[in-house]
Amino acid sequence: MFCSVKSSVVAIILLLVVSLTSVVMGFVLIEYEQLYADVVEDNLTGLSQNVSQELLPILTSTQSDKAKQVSIKNVLMPLDAYDSVFQAQVFGIDTKLIKHYVGPAGKKDILRLNQISQVDIPLMEEGIRIADGFMFATKKIGESPFALGYLQLVFDLHGPLSASKFSLLSRTLSTILIATVVVMTIAILLLNRLLQPLSRLSSFTKQIDSAKNYSLRFSAPGKNEVALLGKNINSMLDTINLELEKNKSHTKTLEAQQETMTKLANYDALTSLPNRQFIMDTLRFKLAEAKRNQHDVALLFFDLDGFKSINDSLGHEAGDHVLVEVAKRVNNLMRDGDLVSRLGGDEFLIVPNAEPSEAELTGICQRILETVDQPILMKGVELRVGLSIGIAKAIDANYDLTDLVSNADVAMYRSKSNGRGTYTMFSSDLIEDYKRKLLITNSIAKAIEEQEFTLYYQAKINRDGILMGFEALIRWVHPSLGMISPGEFIPIAEQSGKVPVISRWVIAQVCKEMAVIQTLTDRDLRISLNLSAHDLHAADLYDFVKAQIDHHGINPSLLEFEVTESAYLESFQSSNECLKQFGDLGCSIALDDFGTGYSSLSYLTQIKIDTLKIDQQFVKEIDYSSRSRLVTSTIIDLAKSLNLTICAEGIESRIQQSYLTELGCDYYQGYLYSKPIPLADLFEVDFNFTREFAEESDVSLRKAENVYSF
Repeated sequence: MFCSVKSSVVAIILLLVVSLTSVVMGFVLIEYEQLYADVVEDNLTGLSQNVSQELLPILTSTQSDKAKQVSIKNVLMPLDAYDSVFQAQVFGIDTKLIKHYVGPAGKKDILRLNQISQVDIPLMEEGIRIADGFMFATKKIGESPFALGYLQLVFDLHGPLSASKFSLLSRTLSTILIATVVVMTIAILLLNRLLQPLSRLSSFTKQIDSAKNYSLRFSAPGKNEVALLGKNINSMLDTINLELEKNKSHTKTLEAQQETMTKLANYDALTSLPNRQFIMDTLRFKLAEAKRNQHDVALLFFDLDGFKSINDSLGHEAGDHVLVEVAKRVNNLMRDGDLVSRLGGDEFLIVPNAEPSEAELTGICQRILETVDQPILMKGVELRVGLSIGIAKAIDANYDLTDLVSNADVAMYRSKSNGRGTYTMFSSDLIEDYKRKLLITNSIAKAIEEQEFTLYYQAKINRDGILMGFEALIRWVHPSLGMISPGEFIPIAEQSGKVPVISRWVIAQVCKEMAVIQTLTDRDLRISLNLSAHDLHAADLYDFVKAQIDHHGINPSLLEFEVTESAYLESFQSSNECLKQFGDLGCSIALDDFGTGYSSLSYLTQIKIDTLKIDQQFVKEIDYSSRSRLVTSTIIDLAKSLNLTICAEGIESRIQQSYLTELGCDYYQGYLYSKPIPLADLFEVDFNFTREFAEESDVSLRKAENVYSF
């Protein structure tokens, strides 16, 4: 009687299966191997005789050595028809190798071929020998004493024999199946009795899975495996209960952190108003809904008049105070459901909840102007700013988000040109701005042909003050419009679908100029260039980039593609596929403007990037904004936890640099080091900041400690 289920099952299977099959098949296979070797020996003897006879007239001929080689090759080539021929060697009478042929079996196993190629040929001996899974047949070419050389054929016994054994086993399958049926019948009869406790255990686990009640416990008498397994399951259930409690607490913490990060991502750090990304996402939804229902959506765009003078004369603290107060006043005027957002700087958007009439819009604007016109007190000083407001409607923009914002922006600038402190409704009399936009759109293709575009390069510095690379930035000098900002023509190009043309020009120009840039220093310099959301949708972009890399002989690791967070997330799947191709090619990927557009951090675990670029909005405000410092610190900690390189852009002071260095930032970019400059001027600039870093580090750190102490 067996003491356990395990030993019972093992004993039965070993007793019946092993004893039955091993004895029978052992004798069969031994006898089969010998028979197979005898057949192969006969065949190989005959084959070597035939081949040696065909070689005899070749060795006796007066042909050149080269011609003999060709003739011998032609004699050996028919051996390709024998799958088990491993190799053949033809030797002269002096045992020097004349020709070496590799058969089908040798071509499949190069390692074994190299091992046996060095086998010595016994002098003046013929015959068959077996070694290491091979059968060797050595045959004189010609008869003694007039033998002209030797032929050695090598036959692979291992592979064919294994295949033949398999065939034999297949033919005996019926016998094995019968034996198996007998064994299993006996085993089932015994196991039905032995495995009853396991059935109880299975039912118990199903009950736990169904009820999700981890307080249940399994009871089984005895000391067999089932009883021990039941005890282990009970112990595991105790652990699960403990971990569930821990997970509940951890989940609450994560939810709180997620809520904090979501708020930081969607709300302006200074005014606590919704930020650009939030308002744009909201507008997209409202426009889609309005278009379906044939309703209208109004948009008010305003910025402050006289704000720059306050900033310049009284400093950022006063400017921030004004922004906060204006935001508070305007927000307090709004009705339930109305949305006020800060785009950035002193620019704001208002989206009324309902579909207001023109008279209602006029009333809203009047109240805003009157409220903001009241003096703002700061430390006993009265500060005054005005507003310029532009109004646009979705119907006039054909429910297009870009056009709607653009129309409101155009109307706002018309208000400024009309004397400021007023409001303007977008209408057809503002068509001049549209004409400029159209002119820019139609000039893009010609600008490339006429070489109106130019690349400027802005340096990237590491934390030791050493130049590590550049970001390529496009500039456009129009023959009639003059210098056109990328901030103006890039959005126009995106809207008109011409961004891919510009992007391809930038890629080609960067690859063309990289050889010159690399002569600046003895280090490899990485060049970054920007891709838009439109570029990520282009199916042939990868082929174009690879062609440019191959054409100019570029090291792919010296190219870095920067993609804004919003562009990446606009079409997450296609962006992932596109950028993975560049990553596989060897290029680096950077996520630009991070922190301005995300609503959830989960996507960071689903993408493959190398560098995280902190948006200059946060860098600019870390001198005076605790919320910006919190966001910046959080972003850097997040990047470090994901093993990402961190680059900060828009650095304009040593204090900003010192604070970022203390947090662990890797690379720096900004006017503190260099403005964007054309290629020709790169050679006139000293990009080595090592000495300045060393001289100013202590002073900057002391300043940083004073600024960032709470």
